[in-house]
Parts: sequence; C-alpha cells; structure tokens
Amino acid sequence: MKFAGSGVYVSNGVHAMKHTDQMIDSRVSSLSNDVITQDIIDFDSGIPAIDLFPRGKWNRVVTQAFNEAPISALGYDYPEGRLELRNTLVDYLKKARGIQCKPEQIIVTTGAKQGISLLAKCLLDQNSTVWIEDPSNHNVEQIFSYHTKHITPIAVDEEGIQTDLFPVNSVPTVIFVTPSHQFPMGGILSIQRRLKLAEFARRTGCYIIEDDYDSEFRFNGPPINSLHELNSEQVIYVGTFSKILFPSLRLGYLVMPFSLVEQCKEWKRLADHHSNSINQLALTRFIENGDLERYIMKAKKLYIKRRNLLISLLNKHFPGKVKIHGAPVGMHIVAEFDSVLFSKELIHRMKEDGINVIPVEKHAIEKGKHTNQIILGYAHLSPSMLEQGIIKMKAIISDLS
Repeated sequence: MKFAGSGVYVSNGVHAMKHTDQMIDSRVSSLSNDVITQDIIDFDSGIPAIDLFPRGKWNRVVTQAFNEAPISALGYDYPEGRLELRNTLVDYLKKARGIQCKPEQIIVTTGAKQGISLLAKCLLDQNSTVWIEDPSNHNVEQIFSYHTKHITPIAVDEEGIQTDLFPVNSVPTVIFVTPSHQFPMGGILSIQRRLKLAEFARRTGCYIIEDDYDSEFRFNGPPINSLHELNSEQVIYVGTFSKILFPSLRLGYLVMPFSLVEQCKEWKRLADHHSNSINQLALTRFIENGDLERYIMKAKKLYIKRRNLLISLLNKHFPGKVKIHGAPVGMHIVAEFDSVLFSKELIHRMKEDGINVIPVEKHAIEKGKHTNQIILGYAHLSPSMLEQGIIKMKAIISDLS
C-alpha cells in the first residue's frame, strides 16, 4: 500500500479515499445531485440547524431502541411502519395539527418524497390530471411528470393557491398544495380558500395531497390546523421529520383515507419493504419523552434570530430595493429585488464566488414570472455566514449591474 497524494492511498491497484479529519466535508443539494462543498455559503432551503440537533439524546434513544427492540424489528418489518410509531403519531398529530386519525391510516415512509411518489403510483396514470401550485417544489412536479403529462399549474399569491383560477368544467385526479406554508413563496392558505378547496374535493371526488413540510416552525402562535380536518376522506396528509430533525433520518409519513391504505402498503413493500425499524422505535421514544417538543421550541428561537438577522441584512445592503415573502413560518424566505434578473449566468457567478442560491424560477412551471426572486434558507447558517453571504451577494450584483 502506498499513498498517492494527500488523503488518498493506493491498495491493490485501486485508489481509495483515506478517512481522516482532513477530508473535505460536503453535501448533496436538495434539488439535484449537485455537490455543495463546505466552503460555499449555501442558502438552499429546507436544511435545519443540524449542529443544534441533540446528538447525545438521539444516541441514547437509538441505543435503548436497539437494545430493547423485539426480534421482529430486526427482520423484515411491516411496510406500513411499526405500530409503536403509528400509535404515537396519532396522538402527536391530534395535538400538533388537529388531525383525527387511526394508526391503520398511517403509512411510514422513507421521507416525504417517497410518500408523494407512492401516492403518484396509487392515484395516477397517463390519463390523469394534476393541478399543482405554481411555483411549487420542482421535485414534486418531476415525480408527477413520470406518471402523467397532464399537469396544470395554478398560480399562488400571498394567500396560497388561487382557487378562483381553477379551470371551469374540469375535474382533476389530484390537487397538490402546501397550505400551511406555500413552497416556495410562503403564503398561508386563507380559511375561505381552505373551505372552498375541501368542498371542491368533496363535490368532485378528486384527492388533495397536503404537503406539510415545516409548519412546526410557525413563529407567531401554534401551527395552523391541517386542511385534512376539513375533509379527511379526500385530503391525504404528507408529513416529514427530515426537516424538523435532520435530513438523513429519512422518516416521513402519510395519513390516508382507508380506501387507499392497502394499495399504498403494497407499493411501499415493493419500493423498499419498510423504513428503518430501529429509527422508527427511536423516534417513538423521542416524541413520547418530550424531546421532540423541546427541540422544536429551541430550534424556533434560533430560527427567529437568524430570520430577523437575514431580513435586517437585506434591508441594510439593499435599502428600499427588496421585498420579503414568507417570513412568518419555516426555514426560508423569498427575497424579491428591484431591477435584478437572476439569470443562469448570475446564479453561476454567485456559486463561483462561494454562494449558492436557488432562484424561484427553478420551481416555476410557467417561466418568466419570478425572475427577480430568490429563495434564501437561513436555519442552518450562522450569523457570520449570513452576513458574509449577503455582502458577497451585494458585491456580485453591483459588479454585474
């Protein structure tokens, strides 16, 4: 064995990375396979403050879960998830989101994206029609487009999806919404539109997929109750712990109408048989002993400080030239600039200079309406990184204007 360079060795003719603390840390983008290295100030959304997460507490509940797990948890497990976690989720959802359901309606998934993928397999074929918020999570649009080409964008405003823009004399198979915190623009669906949406589904028989990706981090009062409580027969609730705790946990869940449960369980079994059983049991303990609630409260306090700092920095460096969207909830804002076009060239220049930002246009189906808007995630960025990032952004924009 010989070393071929810093951190790399050659063994039996094969190059391999030497595992040292000198390895460059990096992560993969939430939208693609793009690698984001540690030296880049990454404003990507949906990334929690991973360094805040209580690893010691989690290690203890994982160790306890593994040591005390029944033999069944070490073998192939139930596709719908461990009953222990599903029972706990019933109580958690009733308290936190106003959802009344039974454990038999819950399918534990490997993250929210898998949940939406399972729903697409259950509900869609090439003749199906999907109505989706515009802009909306590009990953979700991609998932639906693998099953049908009939995707109708419905524009959003500060109150979420504009139900008055629903096509006349048309009935979709599925409507996809993020009512508690519209992604990416941040609107909260008004009660009038919630009622209209629930009644529309009831009258037409279509299904509504409610993606509730980060409503736990509502900064003024408790989270708004779920759309699911207005129509539990047609609203399918999608939840995740990846954004609350840490992304690599890969645990989410669906709350389904009874009529869809068996089919979804079968698709889950064929996809990966079941999500990690030990992590499910650990999460059960984490919720039941109050650690989850305490962590959410701690994270909210930090996120409020970081959100306020980010908005302050934007107003300081772009006085009178920036409008903020979506500040009351979540882990990101949208910044709308006067007279700035966030072209591919500008985004590329920022990345070359050490800043990663996602333009809203990346998530828009109808292009050309959001060219002056960018998504700025802040939950995972320290105060110094936020300040450096905005200063760099100002310099780049000034240089190119």
